[in-house]
This record gives sequence, C-alpha cells and structure tokens, in this order.
Amino acid sequence: MTLGGGDLAINEIKRTHPHGLTDLCEEGSRLYGNALRTGRIARADVETAPCLMEYALLHPDPDDPNWLRPVPPAIALAQRLNPIEQEISQRRRESIELADAFEPFMHISAQPTATTHSITVLEGLDRINAALDLATSQCQSEMLTVQPSRRRLEHTLAKALERDRPLIERGCRIRTLYQHPARYSPETLAYVAQFADGKVEYRTIDELAERLIICDETVAFIPTRDDGEIALELRHPGLVRYLIKVFEFMWARAVPLSAGAPYETASDGITEVQHSIAKLLVEGHVDEAIARRLGMNVRTCRAHIAKLAHALGSGSRAQLGYLIAQSGILDRDH
Repeated sequence: MTLGGGDLAINEIKRTHPHGLTDLCEEGSRLYGNALRTGRIARADVETAPCLMEYALLHPDPDDPNWLRPVPPAIALAQRLNPIEQEISQRRRESIELADAFEPFMHISAQPTATTHSITVLEGLDRINAALDLATSQCQSEMLTVQPSRRRLEHTLAKALERDRPLIERGCRIRTLYQHPARYSPETLAYVAQFADGKVEYRTIDELAERLIICDETVAFIPTRDDGEIALELRHPGLVRYLIKVFEFMWARAVPLSAGAPYETASDGITEVQHSIAKLLVEGHVDEAIARRLGMNVRTCRAHIAKLAHALGSGSRAQLGYLIAQSGILDRDH
C-alpha cells in the first residue's frame, strides 16, 4: 500500500468513526473487550471498528497476519498519557516564564485596580430598585434627580418617598428637576409637600430629555428603554461629572417651584410655555411630538398653540410659523 493509500484509509476512518479515544464507540469497546478476554481477534472481525487500529489498541499477530492481538490497557493508557503529560509540563514551564516576565512590573502600575464596574446594565425593575436603594442608602451629601413629567403612579411615588425620607433625615441635600406641567400634578405636589422642611429644592423647566439620578458625584442612573425595564448604573468618574454638568446647565435655566408659574403671560403676551411651543413649531415638530417633549397631553398642547396663534393674530398654521419667526419672540432671553 502506498503512502497516499494510507492517507486515504485514515481519512475514511475519520469519516466513519469521528470520535476520540476517550469516547470509544460501542462496537470498538465490545471488540476490544473480546480481544482482551480471548487474547486475539480475527482481522476481519474488526473491520466495523477501524478505530481500534487507529488508536493502536490492536497490533498484528506476528504468527498469523489474519489475526490481531490486543495491546494491554495499562500500556495503551501509558502511551496515550505520555504526550499529554509532556504538554502539561510544557504549559507549566511557559506559565512560570510569563509570571517571571511580568513580575517586575506588577508593583509599579500607576492605576489602581478597579473595584467596581464603570458601567453596569440593570435589567428588571427589582434589580434597578435594589441598586437605587443601595446608592441612596450610601449617599451622604447630595442627590440630583431629573423627573420628566410623565404621570407617576401612586405606588411609584410611595417607593420614592420611602427611599428619599432617610436622605432628608441624614441631612442630605436633594435637588429635583421637573417639567412645568408637574406644577399642576396633585400627586407630585403632595410628594413635594412631604419634604417642605428639608434641604430639598424643586425647579421646573420646559423640556427634559430623560430620567436621571446622581448620588454624591459618584454614581448615576439612566434608563435605556422607554418602559424603564433596563437602566445603566454609571460609576466612571468622567461620565458622572459630565452628567452633573448637564444637570447644572438645566438647573440654571429652570424656575423654582415656589416662583411664579411659567404659564403666566409675559409683557409681550406670550407665556413661557407658549414660547417653548413656538420654538418647537418653528423647528417643524408636530403637536404630538411637542406635547411629548414638554410633558403635557396633546389637548393641552393644542390649547396653548391656539392661544399663541390668537396672541400673534394668526389665522392658519402656516401663517403662525411665519409670524413666530417675524415677531422676534424667539430672541427674547429666558
């Protein structure tokens, strides 16, 4: 048989017996056991299990080429274990060499090993609330929160009340941003009244992007889905500092909850909210998008648009956009 023929035979074995020695096929196990019990086995009988020859579990009978003799299990095992043990020894030597190579640098690293993850994905309300509870329980100085004006359910407010009360009792400062419609939410006003005597400040603003909670300039929480089922816990100092700057920017533009309502008419006859609506109208937003961004329902939004149109003397939606641009109301300071 040529070398090429031998290769073909081996390939055929691999196709018909695709298994390793540790999971010897049922037929091979049976025939090897029979060969050990009888001392030999006919070559023709092992044609159904060519793996026995491939793994050197049988060898030709020197006295009769038509028969095969079994290799004792102890010898077969030693033959198979020897290269494995050699490889293990080599890997051990390599691991020791790697450890020795890096050992001089282990004590001079400038950056301490991080003890917490910079970004943690929180999936499910239970896990989100547990993380918030832990962060607020550890808060010692100040908590910043951004709460877009979506209707907050009674049990949600009760949970927030339970979480925030210990902060006030510890003397922590809380600053919260709402959207303007929160001024007319009985649930929100009742919640705010619970902390009237604490170090708590509330302001409202026309637009808020999304919910945000920051504790002690060390950890921040932001949602990643509209249903609130997934949130990110951020502990990277750079990210937290950036979010604090965003909060402070909005805080400076917001109106204290105790100040005059943003719906009051200014000297030019346009309220603060109508000014915000005018800006969004000029940008091309439809009523539904404007209402969503300003935290109000569509009916209220359209009522403000009607008042804005009346104040500017507009007879149509197309004319309203033109009059807004010409009136200069978007140029006034707020």
